[in-house]
This record gives sequence, C-alpha cells and structure tokens, in this order.
Amino acid sequence: MSNVHSPQIEKSFSYSQQTILRAERALICSPFKAALFTKMLEERVGMGEITGKSGIMNDYTIKPMSELVVDNALVWLIQVGILRREVDGQGITDSFRLTPLGRQLAKQTETWRTPSWRDRISNFFVRWLRLPFWIGNGDG
Repeated sequence: MSNVHSPQIEKSFSYSQQTILRAERALICSPFKAALFTKMLEERVGMGEITGKSGIMNDYTIKPMSELVVDNALVWLIQVGILRREVDGQGITDSFRLTPLGRQLAKQTETWRTPSWRDRISNFFVRWLRLPFWIGNGDG
C-alpha cells in the first residue's frame, strides 16, 4: 500500500477587526523577533530553542530570556489566539505552533510596525489587568 500525501489545505477563518488588532498588538509588543514566527510557519518550535543563549543564536530573541519569562510571553500569545501548545500522544509538550490567526499575522512579518507607546500601554492593560479587549482596540 503506497503512502500518498495530499496537499494540506489551509482553512481560512474570519476574525473581527478587534481580534486582529489585539493579536497584532500582542505580537509586536512581545519580546520575540519575527524569525520565531517565520520558523513556526514551517514547524513547531520547542521552549529550549527560545530560552537562554539559544534564543539569540536562533534569532528569536534580542537578549537571553529565562524559561519563566519565555513561558509567560508565549502563554499570553496563546490567550490572544496566536499560538497553541503542541500535543503528542502523551499529552502537552514544551513546543508551540501557530494557530490560523497566528499564521495569518506571521505571513505579514515584512509589514510589522514598531509598537508605539500607545500599543505598549494598551497591551499592558489588556494583558495584566485583563481589561476587556475592546477597551484597548486602538479606536479613538
């Protein structure tokens, strides 16, 4: 029996503008470089590839970051819908993949903007104070 691989069809999801803005803001305010998300377009990325000196060597971070700091930042990106944890036959692993929303944003890395002070403040309030996402949607 031959093993035939069919091309994977990427599903297109429709997201509200508020969801996209919140996810984009979280992404550009994250401590990670675009190279991490570009790599995630191709395959999963393990925690060990992002933490410490590995993160710098892989061009995923600007400075060495502890596992706790990386995990907290990645969990926020999970909560806004950009990432998901990789799962294997034994349960959750220490690897991460992009969600469809994350894939959509990662394909636009060349157009990512530098976060403004307003982006950073809005991201802070939505993330740490858990204000409703519509408060920090960038309108007004």
